[in-house]
Amino acid sequence: MNQRSIEIMDTTLRDGEQTSGISFSASEKLTIARLLIEELEVDRIEIASARVSKGEFEAVQQIMEWAVQNQYTDRIEILTFVDGGKSIQWMLDTGAKVQNLLTKGSLNHLTYQLKKTPEQHFSDIANVIALAQKENIATNVYLEDWSNGMRNSPEYVYQFLDFLATQPIKRVLLPDTLGVLIPSEAYMHLSALRAKYPTMHFDFHAHNDYDLGVANALEGIKAGVNGLHLTMNGMGERAGNAPLASVVAVINDFMPDVHINVKESALYKVSKLVETFSGFKIPANKPVVGDNVFTQTAGIHADGDNKHNLYFNDLMPERFGRKRKYALGKTSGKANIEKNLQELGLKLSPEDIKKVTQKIIKLGDKKEVVTQDDLPYIISDVLDTKAYSNGIGIKIKSYALNHAKGLKPSATVAIKIGDEVIEQHAQGDGQYDAFVNALRKVYQQKNKTLPSLIDYAVRIPPGSNSDALCETVITWKTDTKEFTTRGLDSDQTVSAIKATEKMLNITEF
Repeated sequence: MNQRSIEIMDTTLRDGEQTSGISFSASEKLTIARLLIEELEVDRIEIASARVSKGEFEAVQQIMEWAVQNQYTDRIEILTFVDGGKSIQWMLDTGAKVQNLLTKGSLNHLTYQLKKTPEQHFSDIANVIALAQKENIATNVYLEDWSNGMRNSPEYVYQFLDFLATQPIKRVLLPDTLGVLIPSEAYMHLSALRAKYPTMHFDFHAHNDYDLGVANALEGIKAGVNGLHLTMNGMGERAGNAPLASVVAVINDFMPDVHINVKESALYKVSKLVETFSGFKIPANKPVVGDNVFTQTAGIHADGDNKHNLYFNDLMPERFGRKRKYALGKTSGKANIEKNLQELGLKLSPEDIKKVTQKIIKLGDKKEVVTQDDLPYIISDVLDTKAYSNGIGIKIKSYALNHAKGLKPSATVAIKIGDEVIEQHAQGDGQYDAFVNALRKVYQQKNKTLPSLIDYAVRIPPGSNSDALCETVITWKTDTKEFTTRGLDSDQTVSAIKATEKMLNITEF
Protein backbone atom coordinates (compact mmCIF):
# COMPACT_ATOMS: atom_id res chain seq x y z
CA MET A 1 0.00 0.00 0.00
CA ASN A 2 1.29 3.47 -0.93
CA GLN A 3 1.42 5.68 2.14
CA ARG A 4 1.47 9.46 2.20
CA SER A 5 3.58 11.13 4.85
CA ILE A 6 2.18 13.67 7.28
CA GLU A 7 4.52 16.07 9.04
CA ILE A 8 4.03 16.38 12.78
CA MET A 9 5.02 19.69 14.33
CA ASP A 10 5.08 19.80 18.13
CA THR A 11 4.36 23.25 19.49
CA THR A 12 4.51 22.47 23.23
CA LEU A 13 7.37 24.91 23.79
CA ARG A 14 5.53 27.79 22.11
CA ASP A 15 1.75 27.33 22.06
CA GLY A 16 1.79 24.85 24.94
CA GLU A 17 3.66 27.37 27.09
CA GLN A 18 0.63 29.65 26.70
CA THR A 19 -1.14 27.35 29.16
CA SER A 20 -2.07 29.54 32.12
CA GLY A 21 0.72 29.60 34.72
CA ILE A 22 3.26 27.64 32.64
CA SER A 23 6.78 28.84 31.88
CA PHE A 24 9.78 26.68 31.02
CA SER A 25 13.35 27.67 31.89
CA ALA A 26 15.99 27.78 29.15
CA SER A 27 17.52 24.49 30.27
CA GLU A 28 14.09 22.83 30.45
CA LYS A 29 13.28 24.01 26.93
CA LEU A 30 16.56 22.59 25.63
CA THR A 31 15.95 19.24 27.32
CA ILE A 32 12.39 18.99 25.96
CA ALA A 33 13.52 20.05 22.48
CA ARG A 34 16.15 17.31 22.43
CA LEU A 35 13.63 14.69 23.53
CA LEU A 36 11.04 15.79 20.97
CA ILE A 37 13.53 15.63 18.08
CA GLU A 38 15.79 12.73 19.08
CA GLU A 39 13.58 10.46 21.20
CA LEU A 40 10.06 11.12 19.92
CA GLU A 41 11.29 11.93 16.40
CA VAL A 42 8.72 14.59 15.53
CA ASP A 43 9.45 16.32 12.24
CA ARG A 44 9.53 19.92 13.51
CA ILE A 45 9.19 21.86 16.74
CA GLU A 46 7.97 25.38 17.35
CA ILE A 47 9.90 26.58 20.37
CA ALA A 48 9.19 30.27 21.06
CA SER A 49 7.65 33.58 20.11
CA ALA A 50 10.08 36.28 18.97
CA ARG A 51 10.74 39.35 21.13
CA VAL A 52 8.88 38.02 24.18
CA SER A 53 11.55 38.08 26.91
CA LYS A 54 15.24 37.81 27.69
CA GLY A 55 14.68 34.27 28.98
CA GLU A 56 13.03 33.29 25.70
CA PHE A 57 15.96 34.76 23.79
CA GLU A 58 18.48 32.75 25.83
CA ALA A 59 16.45 29.55 25.45
CA VAL A 60 16.34 29.90 21.66
CA GLN A 61 20.07 30.64 21.53
CA GLN A 62 20.85 27.45 23.47
CA ILE A 63 18.52 25.32 21.36
CA MET A 64 19.94 26.72 18.13
CA GLU A 65 23.53 26.03 19.25
CA TRP A 66 22.52 22.41 19.80
CA ALA A 67 20.58 22.34 16.51
CA VAL A 68 23.57 23.62 14.52
CA GLN A 69 25.81 20.92 16.00
CA ASN A 70 23.31 18.22 15.02
CA GLN A 71 22.03 19.65 11.71
CA TYR A 72 18.49 20.26 13.00
CA THR A 73 18.25 23.96 12.15
CA ASP A 74 15.51 23.51 9.52
CA ARG A 75 13.36 21.63 12.09
CA ILE A 76 13.32 24.44 14.70
CA GLU A 77 10.69 27.16 14.18
CA ILE A 78 9.89 30.54 15.78
CA LEU A 79 6.60 32.45 15.82
CA THR A 80 7.25 35.91 14.35
CA PHE A 81 5.23 39.04 13.64
CA VAL A 82 4.62 41.52 10.86
CA ASP A 83 6.68 44.19 12.60
CA GLY A 84 8.90 45.79 9.99
CA GLY A 85 11.73 43.31 10.47
CA LYS A 86 12.17 43.43 14.26
CA SER A 87 11.34 39.72 14.56
CA ILE A 88 13.78 38.92 11.77
CA GLN A 89 16.58 40.72 13.62
CA TRP A 90 15.66 38.80 16.80
CA MET A 91 15.95 35.55 14.86
CA LEU A 92 19.32 36.54 13.42
CA ASP A 93 20.59 37.31 16.92
CA THR A 94 19.47 33.88 18.20
CA GLY A 95 20.58 31.91 15.15
CA ALA A 96 17.07 30.69 14.26
CA LYS A 97 16.45 29.82 10.61
CA VAL A 98 12.68 29.19 10.18
CA GLN A 99 9.96 31.74 10.94
CA ASN A 100 6.25 31.08 11.35
CA LEU A 101 4.89 34.51 10.45
CA LEU A 102 1.65 35.43 12.24
CA THR A 103 -0.81 37.17 9.94
CA LYS A 104 -4.55 37.82 9.90
CA GLY A 105 -6.62 34.96 8.50
CA SER A 106 -10.03 36.59 8.88
CA LEU A 107 -11.35 39.92 7.63
CA ASN A 108 -12.78 40.54 11.09
CA HIS A 109 -9.34 40.44 12.73
CA LEU A 110 -7.80 42.49 9.94
CA THR A 111 -10.44 45.19 10.08
CA TYR A 112 -10.84 45.61 13.83
CA GLN A 113 -7.37 44.73 15.12
CA LEU A 114 -4.99 46.01 12.45
CA LYS A 115 -7.43 48.50 10.90
CA LYS A 116 -5.89 47.88 7.47
CA THR A 117 -7.10 46.83 4.05
CA PRO A 118 -6.15 43.40 2.65
CA GLU A 119 -3.83 45.07 0.15
CA GLN A 120 -1.99 46.98 2.89
CA HIS A 121 -1.63 43.81 4.99
CA PHE A 122 -0.36 41.78 2.02
CA SER A 123 2.21 44.47 1.19
CA ASP A 124 3.54 44.43 4.78
CA ILE A 125 3.75 40.62 4.70
CA ALA A 126 5.61 40.64 1.38
CA ASN A 127 8.20 43.01 2.83
CA VAL A 128 8.82 40.72 5.83
CA ILE A 129 9.09 37.64 3.59
CA ALA A 130 11.55 39.43 1.28
CA LEU A 131 13.69 40.47 4.25
CA ALA A 132 13.66 36.92 5.61
CA GLN A 133 14.68 35.53 2.23
CA LYS A 134 17.54 38.04 2.05
CA GLU A 135 18.77 36.78 5.46
CA ASN A 136 18.41 33.10 4.48
CA ILE A 137 15.46 32.60 6.83
CA ALA A 138 12.72 30.27 5.58
CA THR A 139 9.12 31.40 5.99
CA ASN A 140 5.90 29.63 6.89
CA VAL A 141 2.76 31.77 7.26
CA TYR A 142 0.08 31.47 9.96
CA LEU A 143 -3.42 32.66 9.03
CA GLU A 144 -4.63 33.58 12.52
CA ASP A 145 -8.40 33.02 13.03
CA TRP A 146 -8.50 31.17 9.70
CA SER A 147 -11.47 29.02 10.79
CA ASN A 148 -13.67 32.06 11.42
CA GLY A 149 -12.30 33.53 8.21
CA MET A 150 -13.67 30.53 6.27
CA ARG A 151 -17.00 30.88 8.03
CA ASN A 152 -17.48 34.63 7.70
CA SER A 153 -15.14 35.96 5.00
CA PRO A 154 -14.06 33.10 2.69
CA GLU A 155 -13.48 35.51 -0.18
CA TYR A 156 -10.79 37.23 1.91
CA VAL A 157 -9.13 33.88 2.72
CA TYR A 158 -9.00 32.97 -0.97
CA GLN A 159 -7.66 36.43 -1.84
CA PHE A 160 -4.96 35.93 0.81
CA LEU A 161 -4.00 32.46 -0.47
CA ASP A 162 -3.85 33.74 -4.04
CA PHE A 163 -1.34 36.31 -2.79
CA LEU A 164 0.68 33.71 -0.82
CA ALA A 165 0.87 31.51 -3.91
CA THR A 166 3.11 34.20 -5.41
CA GLN A 167 5.45 34.33 -2.42
CA PRO A 168 8.63 32.30 -1.66
CA ILE A 169 7.20 30.46 1.36
CA LYS A 170 7.34 26.79 2.42
CA ARG A 171 4.07 26.23 4.25
CA VAL A 172 0.69 27.79 5.00
CA LEU A 173 -0.39 27.16 8.59
CA LEU A 174 -4.15 27.05 9.16
CA PRO A 175 -5.16 27.43 12.82
CA ASP A 176 -8.59 26.94 14.33
CA THR A 177 -7.49 29.71 16.68
CA LEU A 178 -10.59 29.72 18.89
CA GLY A 179 -11.37 26.02 18.61
CA VAL A 180 -14.74 26.63 16.96
CA LEU A 181 -14.79 23.97 14.23
CA ILE A 182 -16.73 20.72 14.32
CA PRO A 183 -15.29 17.77 12.35
CA SER A 184 -17.57 18.05 9.34
CA GLU A 185 -16.78 21.74 9.03
CA ALA A 186 -13.02 21.17 9.38
CA TYR A 187 -13.18 18.61 6.56
CA MET A 188 -15.32 20.87 4.34
CA HIS A 189 -13.07 23.93 4.62
CA LEU A 190 -9.77 22.07 4.32
CA SER A 191 -11.01 20.00 1.38
CA ALA A 192 -12.03 23.19 -0.40
CA LEU A 193 -8.55 24.66 0.00
CA ARG A 194 -6.87 21.41 -1.04
CA ALA A 195 -8.94 21.33 -4.24
CA LYS A 196 -8.20 24.96 -5.12
CA TYR A 197 -4.48 24.90 -4.21
CA PRO A 198 -3.32 21.33 -4.93
CA THR A 199 0.42 22.08 -4.70
CA MET A 200 0.39 24.29 -1.61
CA HIS A 201 1.65 22.78 1.67
CA PHE A 202 -1.05 23.13 4.35
CA ASP A 203 -0.60 22.51 8.08
CA PHE A 204 -3.67 22.31 10.32
CA HIS A 205 -3.49 23.60 13.91
CA ALA A 206 -6.44 22.41 16.03
CA HIS A 207 -7.54 23.74 19.41
CA ASN A 208 -9.65 21.77 21.85
CA ASP A 209 -12.32 24.14 23.16
CA TYR A 210 -15.14 21.70 22.36
CA ASP A 211 -12.97 18.62 23.01
CA LEU A 212 -12.87 18.06 19.25
CA GLY A 213 -9.17 18.69 18.63
CA VAL A 214 -8.32 15.06 17.86
CA ALA A 215 -11.40 14.56 15.67
CA ASN A 216 -10.71 17.75 13.72
CA ALA A 217 -7.05 16.78 13.22
CA LEU A 218 -8.13 13.46 11.71
CA GLU A 219 -10.60 15.19 9.43
CA GLY A 220 -7.75 17.43 8.35
CA ILE A 221 -5.76 14.39 7.27
CA LYS A 222 -8.76 13.01 5.37
CA ALA A 223 -9.12 16.39 3.67
CA GLY A 224 -5.51 16.22 2.46
CA VAL A 225 -3.47 18.45 4.76
CA ASN A 226 0.29 17.94 4.75
CA GLY A 227 0.99 18.50 8.42
CA LEU A 228 -0.52 18.75 11.91
CA HIS A 229 0.39 20.91 14.90
CA LEU A 230 0.08 19.10 18.24
CA THR A 231 1.24 19.48 21.84
CA MET A 232 2.37 17.12 24.58
CA ASN A 233 -0.46 16.38 27.02
CA GLY A 234 -2.77 18.70 25.05
CA MET A 235 -1.16 21.78 26.64
CA GLY A 236 -2.15 25.16 25.30
CA GLU A 237 -4.24 28.25 25.89
CA ARG A 238 -7.78 27.83 27.27
CA ALA A 239 -8.76 24.16 26.75
CA GLY A 240 -5.44 23.45 25.05
CA ASN A 241 -4.41 22.04 21.68
CA ALA A 242 -4.96 18.68 20.05
CA PRO A 243 -2.88 16.21 22.13
CA LEU A 244 0.00 14.58 20.30
CA ALA A 245 -0.26 11.14 21.93
CA SER A 246 -3.94 10.64 21.07
CA VAL A 247 -3.59 11.79 17.47
CA VAL A 248 -0.54 9.57 16.91
CA ALA A 249 -2.31 6.50 18.31
CA VAL A 250 -5.42 7.03 16.16
CA ILE A 251 -3.41 7.62 12.98
CA ASN A 252 -1.40 4.44 13.54
CA ASP A 253 -4.50 2.34 14.25
CA PHE A 254 -7.08 3.74 11.84
CA MET A 255 -5.21 5.34 8.93
CA PRO A 256 -3.09 2.63 7.25
CA ASP A 257 -2.46 4.86 4.23
CA VAL A 258 -0.79 7.55 6.37
CA HIS A 259 2.83 7.47 7.58
CA ILE A 260 4.17 9.52 10.49
CA ASN A 261 7.67 9.47 11.96
CA VAL A 262 6.68 9.80 15.63
CA LYS A 263 8.06 7.01 17.81
CA GLU A 264 5.16 5.71 19.89
CA SER A 265 7.30 4.00 22.51
CA ALA A 266 8.74 7.35 23.64
CA LEU A 267 5.40 9.11 24.11
CA TYR A 268 4.90 8.27 27.77
CA LYS A 269 8.46 9.07 28.82
CA VAL A 270 8.40 12.50 27.16
CA SER A 271 4.88 13.16 28.42
CA LYS A 272 5.90 12.55 32.05
CA LEU A 273 8.98 14.75 31.71
CA VAL A 274 6.89 17.61 30.30
CA GLU A 275 4.45 17.11 33.19
CA THR A 276 7.33 17.36 35.68
CA PHE A 277 8.89 20.46 34.13
CA SER A 278 5.59 22.28 33.59
CA GLY A 279 3.75 21.30 36.76
CA PHE A 280 0.75 20.82 34.44
CA LYS A 281 -0.80 17.65 35.87
CA ILE A 282 -1.91 15.03 33.36
CA PRO A 283 -5.50 13.94 34.16
CA ALA A 284 -5.52 10.32 35.33
CA ASN A 285 -7.98 9.42 32.55
CA LYS A 286 -6.05 11.19 29.77
CA PRO A 287 -5.91 8.73 26.83
CA VAL A 288 -2.56 7.01 26.23
CA VAL A 289 -0.55 8.93 28.87
CA GLY A 290 -2.92 9.15 31.88
CA ASP A 291 -2.13 7.09 35.00
CA ASN A 292 -5.39 5.13 34.86
CA VAL A 293 -5.85 4.38 31.16
CA PHE A 294 -4.22 0.95 31.31
CA THR A 295 -5.63 0.03 34.71
CA GLN A 296 -8.48 -2.47 34.98
CA THR A 297 -10.57 -1.89 38.11
CA ALA A 298 -13.53 -4.23 37.77
CA GLY A 299 -12.81 -7.85 38.68
CA ILE A 300 -14.87 -9.11 35.73
CA HIS A 301 -12.42 -7.36 33.38
CA ALA A 302 -9.41 -9.03 34.98
CA ASP A 303 -11.22 -12.35 34.78
CA GLY A 304 -11.92 -11.74 31.08
CA ASP A 305 -8.26 -10.90 30.49
CA ASN A 306 -7.33 -14.25 32.02
CA LYS A 307 -9.75 -15.89 29.59
CA HIS A 308 -8.38 -14.97 26.16
CA ASN A 309 -7.77 -11.22 26.78
CA LEU A 310 -11.45 -10.39 26.40
CA TYR A 311 -11.05 -6.78 27.56
CA PHE A 312 -8.00 -5.83 25.48
CA ASN A 313 -8.12 -3.46 22.49
CA ASP A 314 -5.44 -2.30 20.07
CA LEU A 315 -4.20 0.29 22.56
CA MET A 316 -1.78 -2.11 24.17
CA PRO A 317 0.26 -0.36 26.88
CA GLU A 318 3.53 -1.91 25.68
CA ARG A 319 3.30 0.24 22.54
CA PHE A 320 3.86 3.29 24.71
CA GLY A 321 6.46 1.87 27.08
CA ARG A 322 3.81 1.08 29.71
CA LYS A 323 2.29 -1.94 31.46
CA ARG A 324 -1.28 -2.98 32.18
CA LYS A 325 -2.28 -2.76 35.83
CA TYR A 326 -5.09 -4.30 37.85
CA ALA A 327 -6.46 -2.01 40.53
CA LEU A 328 -7.10 -3.25 44.04
CA GLY A 329 -10.33 -2.04 45.60
CA LYS A 330 -13.86 -3.00 46.50
CA THR A 331 -14.79 -3.85 42.88
CA SER A 332 -11.55 -5.62 41.98
CA GLY A 333 -12.35 -9.15 43.11
CA LYS A 334 -10.25 -12.29 43.11
CA ALA A 335 -9.08 -12.04 39.49
CA ASN A 336 -7.44 -8.62 40.00
CA ILE A 337 -5.66 -9.89 43.10
CA GLU A 338 -4.41 -12.97 41.24
CA LYS A 339 -3.04 -10.70 38.47
CA ASN A 340 -1.15 -8.62 41.02
CA LEU A 341 0.15 -11.73 42.78
CA GLN A 342 1.48 -12.97 39.43
CA GLU A 343 3.34 -9.66 39.01
CA LEU A 344 4.89 -10.11 42.44
CA GLY A 345 5.70 -13.78 41.87
CA LEU A 346 3.45 -14.85 44.76
CA LYS A 347 1.04 -17.76 44.94
CA LEU A 348 -1.69 -18.21 47.56
CA SER A 349 -4.25 -20.91 48.21
CA PRO A 350 -7.86 -20.18 47.18
CA GLU A 351 -8.78 -19.82 50.86
CA ASP A 352 -6.01 -17.28 51.48
CA ILE A 353 -6.90 -15.33 48.32
CA LYS A 354 -10.46 -15.11 49.64
CA LYS A 355 -9.20 -13.66 52.94
CA VAL A 356 -6.99 -11.13 51.17
CA THR A 357 -9.89 -10.17 48.88
CA GLN A 358 -12.16 -9.52 51.86
CA LYS A 359 -9.50 -7.30 53.44
CA ILE A 360 -9.09 -5.25 50.25
CA ILE A 361 -12.87 -4.88 49.85
CA LYS A 362 -13.06 -3.62 53.43
CA LEU A 363 -10.39 -1.02 52.70
CA GLY A 364 -12.17 -0.05 49.49
CA ASP A 365 -15.40 0.56 51.41
CA LYS A 366 -13.45 3.06 53.50
CA LYS A 367 -12.42 4.82 50.25
CA GLU A 368 -8.81 3.81 50.76
CA VAL A 369 -6.57 3.48 47.70
CA VAL A 370 -4.76 0.15 47.68
CA THR A 371 -1.74 -0.42 45.42
CA GLN A 372 0.33 -3.43 44.43
CA ASP A 373 2.98 -2.16 46.86
CA ASP A 374 0.48 -2.64 49.69
CA LEU A 375 -0.29 -6.24 48.77
CA PRO A 376 2.61 -8.01 50.58
CA TYR A 377 1.70 -6.12 53.75
CA ILE A 378 -1.95 -7.11 53.47
CA ILE A 379 -0.98 -10.74 52.91
CA SER A 380 1.35 -10.64 55.91
CA ASP A 381 -1.41 -9.19 58.05
CA VAL A 382 -4.15 -11.56 56.92
CA LEU A 383 -2.04 -14.71 57.12
CA ASP A 384 -0.47 -13.87 60.49
CA THR A 385 -2.95 -16.05 62.42
CA LYS A 386 -0.92 -17.96 64.97
CA ALA A 387 -2.95 -20.30 67.15
CA TYR A 388 -3.93 -19.23 70.65
CA SER A 389 -1.67 -20.97 73.17
CA ASN A 390 -4.43 -21.83 75.61
CA GLY A 391 -7.57 -21.73 73.54
CA ILE A 392 -8.89 -18.56 75.25
CA GLY A 393 -9.79 -15.90 72.70
CA ILE A 394 -8.86 -12.38 73.79
CA LYS A 395 -10.53 -9.55 71.91
CA ILE A 396 -10.25 -5.80 72.21
CA LYS A 397 -13.97 -5.24 72.27
CA SER A 398 -13.96 -1.44 72.23
CA TYR A 399 -11.83 1.57 73.05
CA ALA A 400 -12.03 5.37 73.25
CA LEU A 401 -8.95 7.53 72.79
CA ASN A 402 -8.92 11.19 73.85
CA HIS A 403 -6.35 13.88 73.19
CA ALA A 404 -7.19 17.48 74.17
CA LYS A 405 -5.00 20.58 74.46
CA GLY A 406 -3.73 21.06 78.01
CA LEU A 407 -4.74 17.55 79.11
CA LYS A 408 -2.81 14.28 79.11
CA PRO A 409 -3.99 11.79 76.49
CA SER A 410 -6.32 9.15 77.92
CA ALA A 411 -7.86 5.85 76.86
CA THR A 412 -10.80 3.73 77.97
CA VAL A 413 -10.50 0.07 76.95
CA ALA A 414 -12.90 -2.87 77.12
CA ILE A 415 -11.21 -6.29 76.80
CA LYS A 416 -13.11 -9.54 76.32
CA ILE A 417 -11.30 -12.56 77.81
CA GLY A 418 -13.32 -15.67 77.12
CA ASP A 419 -16.81 -14.71 78.24
CA GLU A 420 -15.68 -11.93 80.61
CA VAL A 421 -15.47 -8.24 79.65
CA ILE A 422 -13.14 -5.99 81.66
CA GLU A 423 -13.03 -2.21 81.27
CA GLN A 424 -10.25 0.12 82.43
CA HIS A 425 -9.23 3.76 81.98
CA ALA A 426 -5.73 5.30 82.03
CA GLN A 427 -3.64 8.26 80.94
CA GLY A 428 -0.33 8.26 79.08
CA ASP A 429 2.23 10.30 77.17
CA GLY A 430 0.35 9.61 73.94
CA GLN A 431 -2.85 7.91 72.82
CA TYR A 432 -1.23 4.51 72.32
CA ASP A 433 0.72 4.82 75.60
CA ALA A 434 -2.58 5.55 77.40
CA PHE A 435 -4.13 2.51 75.67
CA VAL A 436 -1.28 0.24 76.87
CA ASN A 437 -1.54 1.64 80.42
CA ALA A 438 -5.26 0.83 80.48
CA LEU A 439 -4.48 -2.63 79.14
CA ARG A 440 -1.85 -3.09 81.86
CA LYS A 441 -4.54 -2.35 84.47
CA VAL A 442 -6.67 -5.14 83.00
CA TYR A 443 -3.77 -7.57 83.36
CA GLN A 444 -3.07 -6.39 86.91
CA GLN A 445 -6.74 -7.00 87.74
CA LYS A 446 -6.27 -10.60 86.58
CA ASN A 447 -2.90 -10.87 88.39
CA LYS A 448 -1.04 -11.18 85.12
CA THR A 449 1.94 -9.29 83.69
CA LEU A 450 1.71 -7.58 80.33
CA PRO A 451 4.72 -8.25 78.06
CA SER A 452 7.15 -5.34 77.75
CA LEU A 453 7.19 -3.31 74.55
CA ILE A 454 10.85 -3.07 73.48
CA ASP A 455 10.57 -1.81 69.86
CA TYR A 456 7.89 0.02 67.88
CA ALA A 457 8.22 0.72 64.14
CA VAL A 458 5.79 2.18 61.63
CA ARG A 459 6.24 1.40 57.94
CA ILE A 460 4.50 2.61 54.82
CA PRO A 461 4.64 0.26 51.81
CA PRO A 462 7.21 1.63 49.27
CA GLY A 463 5.41 3.54 46.54
CA SER A 464 2.17 3.50 48.49
CA ASN A 465 0.06 6.27 49.93
CA SER A 466 0.26 6.79 53.68
CA ASP A 467 -3.48 7.56 53.68
CA ALA A 468 -4.16 4.03 52.50
CA LEU A 469 -2.11 1.71 54.68
CA CYS A 470 0.54 1.75 57.34
CA GLU A 471 2.02 -1.24 59.12
CA THR A 472 3.00 -1.11 62.79
CA VAL A 473 5.57 -3.69 63.86
CA ILE A 474 5.93 -4.13 67.63
CA THR A 475 8.52 -6.28 69.36
CA TRP A 476 7.50 -7.68 72.76
CA LYS A 477 9.44 -9.38 75.54
CA THR A 478 8.36 -11.73 78.33
CA ASP A 479 10.47 -13.56 80.89
CA THR A 480 10.88 -16.45 78.48
CA LYS A 481 10.80 -15.09 74.91
CA GLU A 482 10.94 -12.18 72.51
CA PHE A 483 8.52 -11.96 69.57
CA THR A 484 7.04 -9.57 67.01
CA THR A 485 3.47 -8.81 65.94
CA ARG A 486 2.18 -6.69 63.08
CA GLY A 487 -0.93 -4.60 62.56
CA LEU A 488 -2.18 -3.05 59.34
CA ASP A 489 -4.61 -0.16 58.99
CA SER A 490 -4.97 3.26 57.41
CA ASP A 491 -4.71 4.77 60.92
CA GLN A 492 -1.36 4.42 62.66
CA THR A 493 -2.80 4.09 66.18
CA VAL A 494 -5.37 1.53 65.07
CA SER A 495 -2.65 -0.52 63.33
CA ALA A 496 -0.71 -0.53 66.63
CA ILE A 497 -3.81 -1.69 68.52
CA LYS A 498 -4.29 -4.53 66.01
CA ALA A 499 -0.68 -5.60 66.55
CA THR A 500 -1.31 -5.50 70.29
CA GLU A 501 -4.41 -7.70 70.01
CA LYS A 502 -2.33 -10.32 68.21
CA MET A 503 0.18 -10.18 71.06
CA LEU A 504 -2.59 -10.79 73.61
CA ASN A 505 -3.60 -13.98 71.81
CA ILE A 506 -0.04 -15.29 71.44
CA THR A 507 1.00 -14.94 75.08
CA GLU A 508 -0.23 -17.20 77.86
CA PHE A 509 -2.96 -15.68 79.98
